[in-house]
Amino acid sequence: MAKIKVLDSDITVLTTYEEDYISLTDIANSKDGEQRAADVIKNWIRNRGTLEFIGTWEQMYNPDFKVVEFDHFKMEAGLPSFVLSPGKWIEKTDAKGITVKAGRYGGTYAHKDIAFEFASAINPVFKLYLIKEFQRLKEEELKQLGWDIKRNLTKINYRIHTDAIKENLIPKSLMPQQINFLYASEADILNVALFGITAKQWRELHIDKKGNIRDEANVYQLVCLANLESLNAHFINEGLSQSHRIKKLNEIAISQMQILTKDKNMKKLENKK
Repeated sequence: MAKIKVLDSDITVLTTYEEDYISLTDIANSKDGEQRAADVIKNWIRNRGTLEFIGTWEQMYNPDFKVVEFDHFKMEAGLPSFVLSPGKWIEKTDAKGITVKAGRYGGTYAHKDIAFEFASAINPVFKLYLIKEFQRLKEEELKQLGWDIKRNLTKINYRIHTDAIKENLIPKSLMPQQINFLYASEADILNVALFGITAKQWRELHIDKKGNIRDEANVYQLVCLANLESLNAHFINEGLSQSHRIKKLNEIAISQMQILTKDKNMKKLENKK
């Protein structure tokens, strides 16, 4: 949970399962105040253009999405009697791009892709500042990650021999079936490009480990992973298909790991006690 300040409004960002969700309630509050936030979100989600956008997003990233129910909502959109709330959308379609939470930080949250679209509908200028502050937050998190890596390396005296680096750290080129396989999570696209397996496959191979595939990554892989995340976002904005993106990311991962494992500054970080 984090807060960013956007044009004097506090916007909550929730990170769950390596995905970022932004509070639509906070965004709506910035325009019309807390009392009308729920109505603003309901009016937005019942719009045909909104339904097309969030429905397409779910089909791209959510294998459990109920397309039949989605089509039913699309047919009703535009009718005076059509009413839709985030809760009903989630319940009927098994949507994952929007979530509703109760409690102290309760409200309606949406995946950053959807939240930016909502902000655009509320106020295009606000959207620009929201993207800017969100990116600043992610940059700060990457800096903190760097300090965490350094601190942990000093504790565990983590060393890698040159031969072991060449043998184990340079990613393997993906097989054609891996390139063409449809991955539900963007995080898994990065995992496969760098590690050659999905997070689920890693857990099945390491049932004795408490963490996940990224917890066990070394400093070289974490630096490379941060670069791949930025590049993947750029490729998505360019409209590249998933198979095209994963092939390019794998090629970049191989190239960057070869460079990183030879970099003297990286070796200093790696060898610190």
